[in-house]
Amino acid sequence: MGHRRKAREYALQGLYMYELSDTPIEELLKLQWVDKKIPDNIREFAVTLINGSVEHMDEIDELIIKHSKNWKFERLSLIDKSILRLSLYAMLYLKDIPVVVTINEGIELGKIYGGESSGQFINGILDAVRKHELAEDVKLQ
Repeated sequence: MGHRRKAREYALQGLYMYELSDTPIEELLKLQWVDKKIPDNIREFAVTLINGSVEHMDEIDELIIKHSKNWKFERLSLIDKSILRLSLYAMLYLKDIPVVVTINEGIELGKIYGGESSGQFINGILDAVRKHELAEDVKLQ
């Protein structure tokens, strides 16, 4: 498993805890729930994803709501919300990562950690954002 995939898994865990238990962001960024030593490159990317997702959560949530046809935001599972948040943060702000890579990673996280249709749902939202919000940026990739 690549180091960025592992970092995304840690970020997913952190965002889930943030939403579920109101864990302060400062505590989340320490990644103390991980029971083994985390290599620096994985830690740094996970911290970037967690911090950026929380910092831009209002903007990201607006995009999720805008592109969630026939789904109320409040009904989304915490796992799906967390995956969408970290993926959309990466798509919008981490320009060194190709959008298609971020979408594929989000879909995979959904298949592994989400419900039966999470992968498809996450794909739909991320692809809609790619098409409608990032159209100019994506053409450059």
